[in-house]
Amino acid sequence: SIASLARKSSRRAQQAILALGLIGAALLYGDGVITPAISVLSAVEGLKIVTWFFEPYIVPISLSILVFLFWVQRYGTATIGMAFGPIIFIWFVVLGSLGLLSVIETPAVLAALNPLCAIRYFTENGLAGFPFLSAVFLAFTGAEALYADMGHFGRKPIRFAWITVALPGLLLNYFGQGALLLRDKSAVENPFYLLAPEWALLPMVGLATMAAIIASQAMISGAFSITRQAVQLGYLPRLAIRHTSSDEIGQIYIPTVNWIMLITTVWLVITFKSSTNLASAYGIAVASTMVITSILAFIVARNFWKMNLISCVALFGFFLIIDLSFLTANFLKVFHGGYVTLLIAALIFLLMTTWKKGREILADRLRQVLMTPERFIKQIVPTFPHRLPGTAIFMARSINLIPAALFHNVKHNQVLQETIVLLSVQTEEIPHVPLPGRIEMEELGDGFWAVVIHYGFMDTPNVPEALKLCQTSALKLDSRSTTYFLSRETLIATAIPGMSIWRENLFGLMNRNAERAANFFKIPSNQLVEIGIQIDL
Repeated sequence: SIASLARKSSRRAQQAILALGLIGAALLYGDGVITPAISVLSAVEGLKIVTWFFEPYIVPISLSILVFLFWVQRYGTATIGMAFGPIIFIWFVVLGSLGLLSVIETPAVLAALNPLCAIRYFTENGLAGFPFLSAVFLAFTGAEALYADMGHFGRKPIRFAWITVALPGLLLNYFGQGALLLRDKSAVENPFYLLAPEWALLPMVGLATMAAIIASQAMISGAFSITRQAVQLGYLPRLAIRHTSSDEIGQIYIPTVNWIMLITTVWLVITFKSSTNLASAYGIAVASTMVITSILAFIVARNFWKMNLISCVALFGFFLIIDLSFLTANFLKVFHGGYVTLLIAALIFLLMTTWKKGREILADRLRQVLMTPERFIKQIVPTFPHRLPGTAIFMARSINLIPAALFHNVKHNQVLQETIVLLSVQTEEIPHVPLPGRIEMEELGDGFWAVVIHYGFMDTPNVPEALKLCQTSALKLDSRSTTYFLSRETLIATAIPGMSIWRENLFGLMNRNAERAANFFKIPSNQLVEIGIQIDL
């Protein structure tokens, strides 16, 4: 993960690496809303090639498909996902076959393999030909969807599918479209669909629509996955996360993200109305992410693979020059719709950095008013000679400080249970934490225990389930006599140095709308006590 990469780098490089990672994640959201819009629109637009009758209905049909796509997310893709593989395989075979037939008919298009053609083009057109790179770049966009689920399938299957199926199919189809344009310049209206024979147009529209839905699904799943990781790593507030499959850990559904993406995608379709217009906004996110990837790859090669500096600069500098060329060309699209992607990315980046900074400020404010467990046990516990039977579990940000809920419970209710567990949930910078290393326990004395539950950023927290691993001869947790205590903070924006007032108000708004900790950590509501506290930021 980016956080792990930053942690293993020098302190000076940490902030830059984290910033690049957050920008890349934010750009993924921009790409995630524009991909379904342009994919479905471009697929449905084939209907007007079949007959002019459908032209007024392109946008309504596209909107209907998109609404259906986001609506079914709540049910998961486990069932229909079994059909994804065969459909995509047929899709690429059809693409490659149509392209190959066209290339055979006009083999002169293969002259494009000669790099001298590109050199001659830019020599003859100079800077006027530079914007053409943004159009060329559209041939690359969409490839990122192939890697959206690498964490679920692994590197080898995706690499095999790309080299043997996807890449040959795409290359042949692009060359086939070029061959068609050499034969018939009027085909520029829609060379993709006009590459197919007339009798195959309607089936091609159906197949293209299914492929667009699958590609969109990959980006939506990618947005869900990166949101969960951001929540676990503390860059976004807790959100309701639902698992839609008992077999696949990656099958999740996040309602808030889903409906925000739907609203944004629908707005894009209604605003831009055609895939041609949307193409003007498409590409900036992918080009920016490619630049960030090249920079991070350089850091990995230099710091982890121990490549020498000259080799790193030669290898990744070559890719970076290409990536920066495409990025610069795509920035010419900013005033033609590219601002949409950048605005979405900027908003997500603001939210993530505000939440992270706000949590740090909140933790600092709590450190100023809360005492350590050692001091609490020494000074406060002796004043309670009679303690209530049972076990109280107090959720804590850190076991090094007494939770605010415990402090206020003792202060206002004047009670203390026989067994007190200070419980902290920590997210590690690895995908999954195995069960043997999940629990860390320490007896503090006088019936006090410190327990830390470790999860990976792809794990789903379940506190009652994890606490079953804590059973020892000294600490016995009976679920029937256990009460969970949580703090519910009311945050007040102040002029105290930290963040600007408007960002503190934004952090407070995000905190108020976060998923309740009890729901997020799967704590039974009939065993829960929440204690409200007010904190000046």
